[in-house]
Amino acid sequence: MDGPEGIAGQLGPAERSHRSSVSSVGARAADVLVYLADDTVVPLAVENLPSLSAHELHRAVREVLQLPDIALDAFALWLVSPLLEVQLKPKHQPYKVGRQWTELLLRFSDAPDDDVAMDEPSLQFRRNVFFPKRRELQIHDEEVLRLLYEEAKGNVLTARYPCDVEDCEVLGALVCRVQLGPYQPGQPAACTLREKLDSFLPAHLCKRGHGLFAALRGRGAKPGTGEQGLLNAYRQVKEAVSSGDSPREATLGSHYRAYLLKCHELPFYGCAFFHGEIDKPAQGFLHRGGRKSVTVAISLEGVHVIDSREKHVLLGLGFQELSWDHTSPEEEEPVLWLEFDGDSEGMPVNKLLRIYSKQAELMSGLIEYCIELNQASEPAAAPEGMSGARSAPGPSPPPAQRPKLRRQGSVVCSRIQHLSTIDYVEDGKGIKRVKPKRTASFFSRQLSTSQGNYTVVQPTDSLEQG
Repeated sequence: MDGPEGIAGQLGPAERSHRSSVSSVGARAADVLVYLADDTVVPLAVENLPSLSAHELHRAVREVLQLPDIALDAFALWLVSPLLEVQLKPKHQPYKVGRQWTELLLRFSDAPDDDVAMDEPSLQFRRNVFFPKRRELQIHDEEVLRLLYEEAKGNVLTARYPCDVEDCEVLGALVCRVQLGPYQPGQPAACTLREKLDSFLPAHLCKRGHGLFAALRGRGAKPGTGEQGLLNAYRQVKEAVSSGDSPREATLGSHYRAYLLKCHELPFYGCAFFHGEIDKPAQGFLHRGGRKSVTVAISLEGVHVIDSREKHVLLGLGFQELSWDHTSPEEEEPVLWLEFDGDSEGMPVNKLLRIYSKQAELMSGLIEYCIELNQASEPAAAPEGMSGARSAPGPSPPPAQRPKLRRQGSVVCSRIQHLSTIDYVEDGKGIKRVKPKRTASFFSRQLSTSQGNYTVVQPTDSLEQG
């Protein structure tokens, strides 16, 4: 992705505190504040800040934190504000990108002019979107694991990573272990959990009510969950004890790793996030629909569309399952189009989802770049004697190894029935459509892979002629 924008995503005002890192300075020495995932600050005294690259600042942070070489690939510098997120390339100059912040907001956010004028980004040290999960499994440095854990925990607690209640309890129990130490029978743990529930569980599951179990009576919660469920999971956290260590002295690294491994089961872990809207399905006699706010999560593994209000996945696609494009008409809203296989009343069709977003161009570019990275890594990963074979892109494990997280009604399962899509079939020259009618397809981009699942559906006589 060329240009200063890098990777951008839009946040709600409550999701990030308003902090400043790079303000107007001259060529002399300046203090730069870099924020970590746990909101701690790394102050850096630097010379000639306007000309410093993100790579040079990244190296300075690693030296202060004494991080190993793997941190160069695992983390990136981001400029973040309540309105926009940008992952910087190593060659970018954070000070200069910060000076262009207003232009970036006008181009990639729908924020009112007053908010744009007041907005100022902070410099953050966060996980690199292009760092594969398989490499994360090779990390043993406790401080690197802690930083990754803190970032993942923040995304779970803010429901950026939607989780089923069962998974929230397991993840919350690991946070309990890290913050409170090993579970000790007889301690007033239930009272402690109740007082700090929002430190262990997502806010939308911590609705206060009457009775012991009211805290988790959020959407999708089942009877019998709540503080007691969290407490039971806390009891079951296993200790990894080195020889000579007591349980209280057990390294926290094993618990950071356990938390990250559980997050790896979430299909959107490690994604870049973008804001958009989709059409609601028509309802009622007048067929009124309107729009729904969504978060679009894009990673090396695919694309997920998440309902911002309901905190569940609406659509999840691997790159081998979709075709895509974006449009930016001068007098209309920019749109990211996702095309995928589906059915209409039992008939196989191509489905087309329209995502309205000023960040459509960024999303399209990120999809393209992720596919390029995956394809570039395939030959090196191919077994000996199979140089001519191509697998579906992405570092995902084979289906047999994928964690069994797809419960009935799971928040990570696609809800295609909640989407308003354009359904059609293509015969090579034109399009025969199921409603509504279209006359042409503008798609020129489609992942070319011998093992991909995406196919163009052929027309049948039972479908309407477009």
